[in-house]
Amino acid sequence: MKRIVLFVLTNVLVVAVLGIVASLLGVNHFLTANGLNLTALLGFALVMGFGGAIISLLISKPMAKWTTGLRMIDNPQTPDEAWIVNTVRKLAEQAGIRMPEVGVYEGQPNAFATGAFRNSALVAVSTGLLQSMTREEVEAVLGHEISHVSNGDMVTMTLIQGVMNTFVVFLSRVIGYAVDSAMRRSDEERGPGMGYMITTVVLDIVLGFAAAIVVAWFSRQREFRADAGAARLMGSSQPMIRALTRLGGLSAGELPKSVAAMGITGPLGKLFSTHPPIEQRIAALQARQQSGQQ
Repeated sequence: MKRIVLFVLTNVLVVAVLGIVASLLGVNHFLTANGLNLTALLGFALVMGFGGAIISLLISKPMAKWTTGLRMIDNPQTPDEAWIVNTVRKLAEQAGIRMPEVGVYEGQPNAFATGAFRNSALVAVSTGLLQSMTREEVEAVLGHEISHVSNGDMVTMTLIQGVMNTFVVFLSRVIGYAVDSAMRRSDEERGPGMGYMITTVVLDIVLGFAAAIVVAWFSRQREFRADAGAARLMGSSQPMIRALTRLGGLSAGELPKSVAAMGITGPLGKLFSTHPPIEQRIAALQARQQSGQQ
């Protein structure tokens, strides 16, 4: 969950900063000075939408290291560290990718992978995960994360987030212009007014949440695929099933404080969840086994 939540939050912050900079440079005035220029607006939305997502992707590794207090294992100092590095190397070779950076952080059971490119990724596990699982189960979890990397999930999520951002930016400004036009007292007024400013800010937030629901749905589908990838790398679905079963009986790993606000509980939380319920993931792996696949 850390991987996608961190990416989405960073993306939102980057888009917000780009929006403020665009306003200071007078882009809003340019778009509406002589009536709404839809062509220019679409170009602006594309730059804003994909710009925010791409910047978030490019800084995903340093952000992950910073927010989790990650300790990189560049030169293993203990047998356990050597085992983790060797396991990641073996799985990476099986998946056909270069060796990712490997790190460990203090926390409850969890793990994540991130990075802008398949061949320069980062894989990290928590101390809680290492202490509460068998080596076979940890290897299955690492296989799951390596599968995310080999599947190019971060790039896929970037493209989806970019499309969603583009719709948010475009629609909020079209609706904002319509509201502003309805509020004008005379046709002599030029440029964006308060109606435009307030409406676009509110809709950027509201539509941003709606976009996050779509992104979360895609993320849940990628989790099923990563589970299947771990099963292929391990040669059997059983290690991943056992790892998920054990995770189901453990306390979920805490998110970094910088993204803790994204942890929504209750019925609404299901819409924003980046991971399917563990029971569904186990059932999918069992169905895969019954169909004769590893």
